[in-house]
Amino acid sequence: MNYCFMLYPGYRRKALTLSYDDGVIFDKRLIEIMDKHGLKGTFNINSGRFAENEGERRMTEKTAYELYANSCHEVAVHGVEHLSLGEVPIATGAMDIVNDRLNLEKLFGKQIRGMAYANGSVGDNAEQILTSAGIRYSRTTHATEKFDIPSNWLKLDPTCHHKHPRLMEMAKEFVEFKQRDYTPAHRCLLFYLWGHSYEFNDNNNWEIIEEFAEFMGGREDIWYATNMEIYTYVKAYERLEWFMDMSGVYNPNAIPVYVEYKNKNYTVNPGETIRF
Repeated sequence: MNYCFMLYPGYRRKALTLSYDDGVIFDKRLIEIMDKHGLKGTFNINSGRFAENEGERRMTEKTAYELYANSCHEVAVHGVEHLSLGEVPIATGAMDIVNDRLNLEKLFGKQIRGMAYANGSVGDNAEQILTSAGIRYSRTTHATEKFDIPSNWLKLDPTCHHKHPRLMEMAKEFVEFKQRDYTPAHRCLLFYLWGHSYEFNDNNNWEIIEEFAEFMGGREDIWYATNMEIYTYVKAYERLEWFMDMSGVYNPNAIPVYVEYKNKNYTVNPGETIRF
């Protein structure tokens, strides 16, 4: 049997992404910290809750555009009014998601297909609603304390919240790439951190994210990416078309895909067929 394994861009085995909610003014400081250390992430916005005036806890629409549109980070859906999807009628929840996507795409002038569940509320009809709305992934608030790539992107469980008592312990484990029973030797890892930037302000503990970013940032073996970049890449790998005996592969995607075959690294460019 011939085995092939997915690698992240640059032949990396590890990826890090962040996800922060609500579009509050403290995202400015968070982005400064992330940018300083080369981290990337996704900011989930309630388009119906922009502040009317500058200086309020939430950003105005103008300030939000200036901050996120001019950054390397992703903007994603969080519900127009931050409704708990599992606690409202299906039609109400659907409108909250659809209208938020419409508003954000109009504001930022780009396609938006990611999301985080408001209040972590999923509900029985979430996948039906999100699929109909063209959402490709949505983050929950359930901590796995693991580094697994999601098996269900519409119920994307993060590694942990930034207030997790074992945050730096897990970060060190991730960096050192220690093997666990659930991690095959060649499997790619994903550290997914989430939270709200206002928590750092309210609890006066910015040092938590500063320590994490300094420790995790600037490493050549980690791919720093937004939620959507990781989703898009993993799906591109899954769309590769293999020869029956795994001796070759065709890449139908618009992006290159990196693979390991018999302990050698290969790049499969868009539209390319290679034989190993």
